[in-house]
Amino acid sequence: MNELAKKTWVIKVGGAVLNTEQAALSLFQVLCELSQEQDKQFVVVHGGGALVDRWLEDAGFATAKHQGLRISPKEQLPYIVGALAGCANKQLMSQAIVAGLQPVGTCLYEAGFLAKQKLKALGQVGTCVAKEGLGLLDSLLALGRTPLVSSVGIGQDGGLYNINADEAAAEIAQTIGAELVFMTDVEAVLDAQKQPLHSLNAEQINELIQQKVIVGGMEVKVKTSLHAAQHLRRGVYISSWQKPENLIALLQGEHVGTQILP
Repeated sequence: MNELAKKTWVIKVGGAVLNTEQAALSLFQVLCELSQEQDKQFVVVHGGGALVDRWLEDAGFATAKHQGLRISPKEQLPYIVGALAGCANKQLMSQAIVAGLQPVGTCLYEAGFLAKQKLKALGQVGTCVAKEGLGLLDSLLALGRTPLVSSVGIGQDGGLYNINADEAAAEIAQTIGAELVFMTDVEAVLDAQKQPLHSLNAEQINELIQQKVIVGGMEVKVKTSLHAAQHLRRGVYISSWQKPENLIALLQGEHVGTQILP
């Protein structure tokens, strides 16, 4: 059986889809079509950086990042959590419902993952690990529902954490053994001449990062993709939410976007 014919896929979408009219609806329509026609299941993991930026700016906060990760002081958490787990999650849910899916919005804790602080210098930026039992994911998928997971984490201590959505999606895919696709705002990872790269391995990734060709958020995405590919022992894909039909091609075994190789 083709390695892409596996049943469950984790799809990570950036919050930027909320800024583009019909983008989320078009993506969810494709997921609905695939789930009905090809017996696929999807877990959708989302961020919402642009929305968080607006909320923080409106509240008078400055935004700072370190190596693509948002520094998240405790006083900013109500706005970050509200934007991600509240507004972005429900806006995406509304589009998923219109598309014909049956979404259930969760944060990472309900999905089965505990959070802990990543680095003190980053504030309430966290990492997530699977807790005992898988939370609601298996049950929701068995019921034919589509989990829509925001990248907000909760720790054993009750602390709230802002978790990079790429890292969260990778952890979920590793835990449930799913295929993983990062839907970003570019069709592929680009080389120094702004040309799309068909595939990348660890050596090529390190070289492009050292050359400052891959920087910022894409650096986080590519590193996370490589880590996930190594744990999944198969390729991870980076493609564009602006072309949701790319998902159809991927599930049919075609190659689109950039494949990150273990």
